[in-house]
Amino acid sequence: MTPRFGSLRDGPSPDAQGAETFTELAASGAARVERIASRSVRGGEWYDQPWPEFVLLVAGSATLAFADGTTRALHPGDWCLLPAGCRHRVAETGEQALWLAVHLPPGAIPPAA
Repeated sequence: MTPRFGSLRDGPSPDAQGAETFTELAASGAARVERIASRSVRGGEWYDQPWPEFVLLVAGSATLAFADGTTRALHPGDWCLLPAGCRHRVAETGEQALWLAVHLPPGAIPPAA
């Protein structure tokens, strides 16, 4: 088997303000790894997924908003583990934010902090 290489910096950028692009990098069963690029999202779409998701902000800045009204500012290197059913959205980014997202299988129990 031959290794595959790439760069998170390579890939499509959102073509409009308030847009996101999603590129699947790897998948196995119910687990997926994605590259996400977000551009100046404000009041974006709510996500409420039936699986846990780990997101790492690679470049740019972003603010995540949650259904309970709380927000969290993120900077490069910051990550968040979103449990299944955690209603969230990207409320704002700098000019562009670059993310690495790992979608875990439904029912997966992430390690405790």
